[in-house]
Amino acid sequence: MGPLEGVRVLDFCQFLAGPSAGLRLADLGAQVIKVEQPTGDICRTLYSSNLIIDGDSTLFHVINRNKDDVSVDLKSEHGKEQIKQLIKDADVMIVNFRPHVAKKLGIDYENIKMINPAIVYGEITGFGHEGEWASEPGQDLLVQSLSGMAMANGNRDQLPTPAGVSIADLISGQHLVQGVLAGLIRKEATGDGAYIQISMMESMMDLQFEGFTTFLNDGNEIPQRSKISNANFYTNAPYGIYKTRDWYITIAITPIPQLGELIGCKALEAYTDPATWSTKRDEIKAILADHLKTQDTQYWLDILQKHDIWCSNVYTWDMLLETDAFKHLEMLQEIELQSGKKMTVLRCPITIDKQKFYSSKPSPKIGQDNAKYLT
Repeated sequence: MGPLEGVRVLDFCQFLAGPSAGLRLADLGAQVIKVEQPTGDICRTLYSSNLIIDGDSTLFHVINRNKDDVSVDLKSEHGKEQIKQLIKDADVMIVNFRPHVAKKLGIDYENIKMINPAIVYGEITGFGHEGEWASEPGQDLLVQSLSGMAMANGNRDQLPTPAGVSIADLISGQHLVQGVLAGLIRKEATGDGAYIQISMMESMMDLQFEGFTTFLNDGNEIPQRSKISNANFYTNAPYGIYKTRDWYITIAITPIPQLGELIGCKALEAYTDPATWSTKRDEIKAILADHLKTQDTQYWLDILQKHDIWCSNVYTWDMLLETDAFKHLEMLQEIELQSGKKMTVLRCPITIDKQKFYSSKPSPKIGQDNAKYLT
């Protein structure tokens, strides 16, 4: 039994941000009902690597597993009545439309709270309801670019580099979960509902709070990406990923003279003043980069790890799967789709009272649970 057992959630979301929040609530025990138009969630056809399973995208299967599903025409009078009944019986409702869309469909918070004043209503938008960007699409790559995140990645002479995953979608989805849980706690204590608002832009700024706070209190001076092995605006050398003779190695924080002594690089031993590890960051990194190319990754790891230096190999996903460390986490689970096909996915990453949360329930077909919830 999950901690959210008995909580009913209406998930009106599409794509990734909102549905990822619904998935997490479902994994923790909530009864999540995905509400779709008869044409279905657009994400059903948002394919990754052209991989289609049972007619839907892998992305749809991954973020909509463990949910029930009803199909309702939100624009019809009958559909509106069906929605009202669903809302009366719900504890939580989540949406991720552009601001004007929810209001046009009659499912904005002001309308919903008249039907169920105690509901915890959560929404994700791209940029909130006000301001010059309010009507802009909350698309992951656009938000990464506008938030400054893309300018933090990649080496200085390279193009701004976005993250290789949909980080803006996923972090805003998790912030929505946090807000919903806070709303449920207050509801339990006072009986009052809550209106939770998350914007992808605010979530991305929060994700960058460490560096952005430094910027705000350092005369608004724009930090410079390192020319070599860039990994963090404000972290001194040697922080970064380097090429070795046969692969790559990651080295985090360590005194430069000590590092030079351990790897046999006399030039690094000369940087005894810690201030130079920042002021001459690129100079130090260039020396280190050249030296590390002379031996294989494992050669350097054997030396550095023996002296408790923070370093690691750099894994591809197939390499990671073969490690005992990953196997020990027991992160994988197998779900059986309605066609009988098997699909391997990740489990919920949260452990409570030593309980890991797995689910075998696959993603739903459009309207498969209409008879159960609708009249």
